[in-house]
Amino acid sequence: MEVERPNPSPATLDRRSSSMELETESREQEQEQDSNHQLLLPLAGAAYQPYVSELLSFSIERLHKEPELLKVEAERVSRQMQEVAVENYSAFISAAEAISFVKCQLEDFDKHLESLITEIPNLTTGCTEFIESAQQILEQRRLNQTLLANHSTLLDLLEIPQLMDTCIRNGNYDEALDLEAFVHKLSKLHSELPIIQALATDVKKTTQSLVSQLLQKLRSNIQLSECLRIVAHLRRIGVFGESELRLQFLRCRESWISSSLSDLDKLNPYEYLRGTVNCYRTNLFDVVTQYRAIFSNDKSGSDENYDGGLLFSWAISQIKNHLFTLEEMLPKIGDGVSLSNILDNSMYCATGLGLVGLDFRGLLPPLFESAVFNLFSKNMSTAVENFQVVLDSHRWVPMPSVGFGSNGSVDETLKDDVTPPFVLMEHPPLAVFVNGVCAAMNELRPCAPLSLKSILSQELVKALQAVSDSLMRYNAMRMLRGNESNLFLSLCNAFLEVVYPYCASCFGRCYPNGSALITEHKSSFDGISQLFTAPVSKPNPKIERRQSVENGSTALLLAGSSAEGGEEPGIEIPRVGSSGPERTKTL
Repeated sequence: MEVERPNPSPATLDRRSSSMELETESREQEQEQDSNHQLLLPLAGAAYQPYVSELLSFSIERLHKEPELLKVEAERVSRQMQEVAVENYSAFISAAEAISFVKCQLEDFDKHLESLITEIPNLTTGCTEFIESAQQILEQRRLNQTLLANHSTLLDLLEIPQLMDTCIRNGNYDEALDLEAFVHKLSKLHSELPIIQALATDVKKTTQSLVSQLLQKLRSNIQLSECLRIVAHLRRIGVFGESELRLQFLRCRESWISSSLSDLDKLNPYEYLRGTVNCYRTNLFDVVTQYRAIFSNDKSGSDENYDGGLLFSWAISQIKNHLFTLEEMLPKIGDGVSLSNILDNSMYCATGLGLVGLDFRGLLPPLFESAVFNLFSKNMSTAVENFQVVLDSHRWVPMPSVGFGSNGSVDETLKDDVTPPFVLMEHPPLAVFVNGVCAAMNELRPCAPLSLKSILSQELVKALQAVSDSLMRYNAMRMLRGNESNLFLSLCNAFLEVVYPYCASCFGRCYPNGSALITEHKSSFDGISQLFTAPVSKPNPKIERRQSVENGSTALLLAGSSAEGGEEPGIEIPRVGSSGPERTKTL
């Protein structure tokens, strides 16, 4: 339906224009004041702009009519809507049903969405785990592919410890050390890889076995060139510092010397000492030479404080061990020739070691002097003991004469002749004693220290004095018959006239002017001499017999005494060895 619009008059137009101007001004002010609230106006949308523009072009009257017109238009639209609704009611019903169905479905969707929202964290976690496991699988696959691509290289790396061990067993130490250096470099570059660290650990263990084998070779009999090579390998390994390396070298070489000494037979003292001396002479000299050649900056030979005196201290300890061995084993040697040989070898050893500053000849004399003194004392004691045993068991019966000076004195040539006097065969106790003295002198002569000249002469004098004392005791304790007394006095005479000078002569053969040291003690035997001048009591008819178990015979103890104040005639006895009835001395 259309509405007819009347034409406005000029006055109306003027009023309308003036009102429009006012409205425009007020609108502009309102727009300026409420520019921030334009979005709140109901007609501020873009769809209403044409209608608003049209309203602005209307007059006031038209504007007053505009609500009625709009009301009429609204009624018309409402009627049209009713007509359309009646005509299309089925569509509206379908739409309503659809809306209801959609609403129900949306509610179900809302429930499902809520459950979905509830399960989304689990889904997220599962996805995360899957992603992580997938990444791990991918990483493992990548590693496996890398491993497969580098299989031969890894196999070579893993075989390094075994290869290094083979090189060590075959003596290829340079190649083994090259492998060790390569693995050490790898461990520095790839310290984060476990397989490289395990490889380095295995190589380190193998290196320890290499060090042990090198030290073991130092404990064997090797030459200077081999020692230089082994020390160079140890330096390259770097397991020892310089001072510790020197100490290890000396310890290993000391073990070698000890093993060489352990192979000797201690049951034979002479062979053991000779082997010991030769071992120290050669091995100790080699060790000192090798040490100074290998550690060329060592000045311990001349300045023992340079490196703490390591070589000097070690060498001194070895010399002390050798001297201790000599001190322990020399008393076990029972002959002078062996002592002389050991002394010669020891002096030769000390002279050889003197080339490297280890001359110990000045320390040898006390050891050998003690051994010689003990040997001589032992032999003299044996001679005295044997004399005593034979004297105690001797039967006083006349022996065949084998020759003695007719004048009753010892032949002057006896002093230059060392052959035992045959006259002593008439007196077995003295013959046994002289044999013992000759044995002692024979053992002394090859090794007779001049410093013991006076001491050994005193030992010989003590032995002679012991024989003299034994004869004096025998004379005091035994009661001999006339013939037995003559034989005993003959033995005492032979001791003074033959045995004593002969022993002095033998000692003089061992030491220059040594006989004078013996003969100057002749006054010590005055007790024997007094037996030749002591008066013999005249036998009393009353004789008391007593049984005494000595020598298997019966001794007579005289009970009488000499006449008071009288002098009994002496009994004259012939000199032992005399050829006629000449009487030389009264007793």
